[in-house]
Amino acid sequence: MVMLPESRRLAAGRTVIDPKEPSLSVSSGSTAPERFTRRLGQLVGIETPSGWARGLTDAYDLLEAWAGNSLGRPERVVCDGVPHLYWRGGDPAAPKDSRVLLLGHADTVWPLGTLAENPFRVEGTRATGPGVFDMKAGLVLAFEALGLAGDVSHVSMVVSGDEERGSTTSRALIEEAAAACGAVLVLEPSEGGALKTARKGVALYRLGVSGRAAHAGLEPHKGVNALVELAHQVLTISDLADRGRGTTVTPTVGSAGTTTNTVPEQAFVDVDVRAWEHAELARVERALRALRPRAPGAELAFQGSVNRGPLERGMSVDLLGSARAVAERLGLTPVTEAGVGGGSDGNITASLGVPTLDGLGPDGGGAHARHEWVELTSVRDRTSLIAGLLADRAP
Repeated sequence: MVMLPESRRLAAGRTVIDPKEPSLSVSSGSTAPERFTRRLGQLVGIETPSGWARGLTDAYDLLEAWAGNSLGRPERVVCDGVPHLYWRGGDPAAPKDSRVLLLGHADTVWPLGTLAENPFRVEGTRATGPGVFDMKAGLVLAFEALGLAGDVSHVSMVVSGDEERGSTTSRALIEEAAAACGAVLVLEPSEGGALKTARKGVALYRLGVSGRAAHAGLEPHKGVNALVELAHQVLTISDLADRGRGTTVTPTVGSAGTTTNTVPEQAFVDVDVRAWEHAELARVERALRALRPRAPGAELAFQGSVNRGPLERGMSVDLLGSARAVAERLGLTPVTEAGVGGGSDGNITASLGVPTLDGLGPDGGGAHARHEWVELTSVRDRTSLIAGLLADRAP
């Protein structure tokens, strides 16, 4: 077992990196690319909870060092205190259709301190550690591919710092970058090697209930029980799902009341909605906004919206064909596809009408779980595939 990273950590928590890293040199019989593995250990060794500026800044310093001058000088775009990294790239004289956006995120779901309990490890051909699969391996892979692709003057890249929170501060940047390009390649990970050609759209809502407090023992009849009203509404909300269409409507977090001897005056429930089609998201939202209280005196307050529209297969199919052609030409593992329920920033770009292909990161599994892992033997094919896609779109 190998434990990395080899980057040094100072007492203040900042990372020291050496931008003059040696070139990748791997024997033909090796199954774990040396530089990729080393760099992955460095990046996983920097904790980057969503929105945490200090950790994200350290990670961006590392990515900039790896990029060198290949994409030009990046911008640090800060919104509501959250930094994002943007290589604007793209020769302005090049046709828009030839311009490509590489899209990824540096933030993870893991809180500070996780690394001490679950450090980066390599056992056999698997690498594990917080954020290794989702999606730091995809970022490392991008820079390996850029080094193979030749002229990348038509390539832009965005690395966001709040994807795991719904990209609330990075959305405008992602939309701006994607609108200038003819294709988006998303570096999110792959399970079983399949590229993601469809993702469900995601909508997040909160239903609040206002009732009237009263003593639960002396005069409960004078109260309006917000929890009972909420219970009725939750059952109605659950019935909005459509299994045949793959639409899920899931009440998730709920709360009500203040003390055990008081009729609850306030209550709320959060609702997660996912669907393959824009029309289904719209149907569910209309039904949620049409909810009315059942108990006299109760009031409902509704808030929320679609967070990410669906990535429909039609926005990926042409790029999928290109990927299959590249794989066949280079003798790589044949390209397969999958549709998944989780959303990504690819949903945002596809909703703009920009062709988007997702799941270009290395193979692995266990997203958001302590055992998340990356299969290092998948790195070579993925590097060549991305490099081939970039080279094919060069003007």
